Amino acid sequence: MGARNFPPTSPWLERLVALAFVLLLNLAEPGLSGADGSRVKDLAMFAGARDNQLVGYGLVVGLAGDGDKNSVFTLQSIANSLQRYGINVPASTLNTKNVAAVMVTADIPAFKKSGARIDVVVSAIGDAKSLQGGVLLQTPLRGADGKDYAVAQGPLSIGGLSAGPEGAGGATVQKNHPTVGQIVNGALVEREIPAEIIHNNQLELLLREADFTSSARMAEAINHIFPNIATAIDSGTVRVQHPTDLSGSLVDFMARLEAIEVQPDVPARIVINERTGTIVATARIRISSCAVSHGNLTITVASTLDVSQPNAFSQTGNTEVVPRTNTQVNEQKGSLVPLPDLPSIEKVASALNALGVTPRDMMSIFQAMKQAGALHAELVLH
Repeated sequence: MGARNFPPTSPWLERLVALAFVLLLNLAEPGLSGADGSRVKDLAMFAGARDNQLVGYGLVVGLAGDGDKNSVFTLQSIANSLQRYGINVPASTLNTKNVAAVMVTADIPAFKKSGARIDVVVSAIGDAKSLQGGVLLQTPLRGADGKDYAVAQGPLSIGGLSAGPEGAGGATVQKNHPTVGQIVNGALVEREIPAEIIHNNQLELLLREADFTSSARMAEAINHIFPNIATAIDSGTVRVQHPTDLSGSLVDFMARLEAIEVQPDVPARIVINERTGTIVATARIRISSCAVSHGNLTITVASTLDVSQPNAFSQTGNTEVVPRTNTQVNEQKGSLVPLPDLPSIEKVASALNALGVTPRDMMSIFQAMKQAGALHAELVLH
């Protein structure tokens, strides 16, 4: 057969092949894949750009009889509040059934300027039955340094209700928690909390989940976009040098940093909440070959009341109520089920579901596997 001539490739096709080759190389690098990666802003925060907590003490009025039952601090607070308006009334002569003493809490984000608004949470500290329909009087909110940074005031929204008289028999109907409410945009910022995010021309990224692998990958991903400016200091900190020759402001540079995508490392971990029966497992858990047997023991105790009566035409004896208790024990048969090496979370879930166990049984099985050394994952119990 004669030699075959292939048509020459066009320049645009060569560029397309080169671009595809570079893309494959980038996707092959660990921690730099953007297909299922997370943004830096979702994994870390800039040091210094943190929230601050505020707290204040105030009064909620207009409670229609659901307020405090003449608490000493509530009476004194009402008297002090009235005195500011030139009304001098002895605290012992007041009635607090329409007023409740409350604590007001809020988180103020960094860079909130004077005049901005933030949400507040209002919680009763006395014996008020409900804050429904109440209005918070002007309450200064202080920081940990003792300075006032915001002022809260306005009508409460509790998202629930409490109705009906108190007493046995379930006459009271309650939905949600009526003694805690919130005021959306209820506080006015009066003073900005100073925040410093750059030191010696350097920024620090604080990982929300400290991990050495994730920290190294984040520094590598940043250096892939901005060469030689990022260094992983420890498992929770990545230090970034601000390029002086970069066009644009510091805010533009920070925005570009936040948009970089990183593939974080997720540890092998199983979180168990025994109160709610919730189990959450990451994809990296592994189970070595083992055998599992788990049986259920059910004990039933039933109490009933029998009536004992004297014989017919008996002149003596009384009718008595006699309690009777019946106890039964039922233990289900269990079998030893062998489990092979399970290298993925899907196979682990399928194997445990095949046993037909409940979530609480799974908790016991996971704990026993951990003690036996067959579960290669961190076990967190709540």
